[in-house]
Amino acid sequence: MKQIGIIFQQFVFSAFLFLVVNPLNAQQITKEEMLFLTPLWEGERFEDGRPKVPDDIIQRMKEVTHDEAWAVMKNEGYKYQYAEGWETIHPDSILVGRAVTATFMPGRPDIHDAIDKRGKAAGKKGQNSWPVDVLVQGDVYVADQFGAHIDGPTIGDNVGNAIFARSGNGIVYDGAIRDIVGLREIEGFTSFFTSYHPSHHNQRGNLNTMLIGINQPTKIRQATVMAGDVVLGRDGAVSFIPPHLAEKVVVTSEIVRLRDMFGHERLRAGVYSAGQIDTRWSDEIEKDFSGWLNEHIDELPVPREQVQEILKNRTW
Repeated sequence: MKQIGIIFQQFVFSAFLFLVVNPLNAQQITKEEMLFLTPLWEGERFEDGRPKVPDDIIQRMKEVTHDEAWAVMKNEGYKYQYAEGWETIHPDSILVGRAVTATFMPGRPDIHDAIDKRGKAAGKKGQNSWPVDVLVQGDVYVADQFGAHIDGPTIGDNVGNAIFARSGNGIVYDGAIRDIVGLREIEGFTSFFTSYHPSHHNQRGNLNTMLIGINQPTKIRQATVMAGDVVLGRDGAVSFIPPHLAEKVVVTSEIVRLRDMFGHERLRAGVYSAGQIDTRWSDEIEKDFSGWLNEHIDELPVPREQVQEILKNRTW
């Protein structure tokens, strides 16, 4: 019993420190919890523990398709990382970056006011701006706004400009936005959202939404998203790629791209039949592919050093 009492005292003391050190703990995840929930990431991290996928991988991800990303993640057992059917801003552009997540729920005055009071004691203002303060360059603001439409928008052109100023990027927002004309004027604000409505989440004093989580695991449509995931938004859909799979997705995409180029060229030249190319390649075709890579190494849409890496890892 004495040991149980000591353990309980330690728990209470830890909880007390947790509240003092992080006055927004009910909203923003702690570094310890971030490390706990992202154990497979072995690379660099931000100060708060969020995985920091290298800039090189982020840049190369812009050429990846959803088909390629989906195939890699599915083979690794990640079945719920893709969400489709979005409205878009700048739909011809591609959105890529590291996720900062926010989770909102329908407003309930007692809980909202308790959260708000604690936030204001820490120098915070409106809850809809708290996740924006966490953003850094290259991030994507990913928010579960529970699909809220009328009286739901927490993002208009003011918050949108603040998001873009901090991140240089756009949003994935499962809810309604407002001030869409102003948001469209932000060049580079490539964004995916559920709907548009001119109302506001705090219109006429009605507390319609409240923020319950920053950088905690969240749900976007049918996808599970964690802070630090690589966001890939294009072609009306969004993929959320776990950081430890990002490099594999990129490398796989680059290999598929090169194999498609080679296969199409050889088909047009009549060197191989569709049956030979559209199935597992023979050793003869694989050797031909390696030779083709060497021959065209400076003409390919994949950087020379990446092609050399692919060739180095091949056995023929």
